Amino acid sequence: MARKQAILLLCIAALSMSHSWVERLMVFHTDGAMVGAPGYARGTVSRLDPSFNDFQMQHLLPQSSESGITPTDRICKATQTIGNYTAEFPSLQAWPGAFIALQYQENGHVTLPQLTPQKKDSGTVYIYGTSSPSDEDTLASIHRVWNEHGTGGDGRGRLLVSRRFDDGQRYQINEGPISKERQNRYHKVAMDPQGADLWCQNDLRLPLDVRRRYSLYWVWDWPTAPSDALPEGKAEIYTSCVDVDIVSDIEQGKMSFVDGQDLNLAGIKEQLVDKE
Repeated sequence: MARKQAILLLCIAALSMSHSWVERLMVFHTDGAMVGAPGYARGTVSRLDPSFNDFQMQHLLPQSSESGITPTDRICKATQTIGNYTAEFPSLQAWPGAFIALQYQENGHVTLPQLTPQKKDSGTVYIYGTSSPSDEDTLASIHRVWNEHGTGGDGRGRLLVSRRFDDGQRYQINEGPISKERQNRYHKVAMDPQGADLWCQNDLRLPLDVRRRYSLYWVWDWPTAPSDALPEGKAEIYTSCVDVDIVSDIEQGKMSFVDGQDLNLAGIKEQLVDKE
């Protein structure tokens, strides 16, 4: 019994040390269900690759625990350059005004909060969009600088949405009370690629004026709260960079969300209906 408990604790600790990135993007039908082929973040590496590890996808800023965010810290991981896609992991194809989801795993940051007592909560995700991306784009020139009106900073992009990291439904299977409660409330049949887990998602509507390629910067801001040891707290930010290929000039119609759909494919009503 003691050995089993030790193994369980090690598994939970490993889970809490894993961090999150955009695993997949999907387009929504106007009923609020995901349809079509998935898209991915730039430079996606398969979790099924024998050599896979989190650091191939994780982009943490600041890069050193001894420093803060610097003016030269790039918002995208070095492997996530513009257009870096493969046939196995292509970019999302969408159209002006499309409703889309950016999905990611919660990795215990929501369902096991006791493992990160230095955090006030699971943080906030900011999603920025631009038709004029650059591989030289920096976090400091975009995050909390670009605004929803497109007038912040250099004016090349805008803040599309800000969402809580915890979307209120999602979970990974573990023995924590939050996970157990959500497993009961939001029960679903296991389905790849999520398995028995229910991934988090940020849902949004693309601007109506996008053409050709539109780039998204997903920024998860998860600061450490101020304490005696860290009076000013500490920045901890993770990013994923994504390209969306705009394949049609046809604009998507009004969202008429249908309740009671399969949770493997359903969007979050509150995030979709307020973006019409």
